[in-house]
Amino acid sequence: MNEIKIFCPATIANLSCGFDVLGLCLENIGDEMVIRKTTAKGIKISKIEGAQLPLETEKNVAGVAALAIYNAVDVAYGFEIEIYKKIKAGSGIGSSSASAAGAVFGINELLGRPFTKHQLVDFGMKGEAVASGSEHADNVAPCVLGGFTLVRGYNPLDVIRIDSPNELWATVIHPQIELKTSEMRAVLQPMISLKSAITQWGNVGGLIAGLYTSDYELISRSLHDVVVEPLRGKFIPNFEEVKKLSLENGALGAGISGSGPSIFALSKGFDTAQKVANGMQTIFEKTTIPFEIHVSKINAAGVTIIE
Repeated sequence: MNEIKIFCPATIANLSCGFDVLGLCLENIGDEMVIRKTTAKGIKISKIEGAQLPLETEKNVAGVAALAIYNAVDVAYGFEIEIYKKIKAGSGIGSSSASAAGAVFGINELLGRPFTKHQLVDFGMKGEAVASGSEHADNVAPCVLGGFTLVRGYNPLDVIRIDSPNELWATVIHPQIELKTSEMRAVLQPMISLKSAITQWGNVGGLIAGLYTSDYELISRSLHDVVVEPLRGKFIPNFEEVKKLSLENGALGAGISGSGPSIFALSKGFDTAQKVANGMQTIFEKTTIPFEIHVSKINAAGVTIIE
């Protein structure tokens, strides 16, 4: 195989209580990439459509991630990457991680799969650092592995994949303003109180238990953030109003997707998820801010080959 075309899905990171450790993978929302072998050694970004991003390999998220996996092998050929962006940069649904995950997945396939998917997450994190200033796996992991993922630790990287309850749906609204991940990280406090920490890790444990047992009420009780949301919420238009109406419309919980500006809600069943979407739409239709809304099941597969 000399060429591969892949779908690189959008993701939701943090999931309220799990800053930098929890994420999930979405269906039908994502980028496409074409990767092919070349006679020239090295990594080349040959084409980008849908976004103004650097073609220089060392300045591009996909390029840096690709270099990480490429430098771990010894081959007499190189790779050329075409990127077709559908996820807008700064959207809060994993634009950079889709590029990073797609690059390492595609190259691994063309190499004959010498690396495990968990190793691909590690390579993908190198690309994420270009976008956010630090290596983190809460978007890359679900993009590569699918489903829900928990990053238990980074030294060494320890990622646990969790299957989604069958009736769980995600609703995401993307107000089309850009909030850079690096800038949103700058508003956070380096230290939190013990009281906040206890509340937060109780919610993380509750959410994980709820996912494993398909306990939707426990999932709902656990989707709360006392650490990051109070600091970032004020930068997102209509955040509190959208969250309040989503809960009134039956969502299990709602919060900031990644570093924003997207807002997510989790619901039991498509009908509720669609009702939540309709409510989000009514709020933003009263503003001048353009927006997109997605209703999605949890994507169990992650990055996939397009036949």
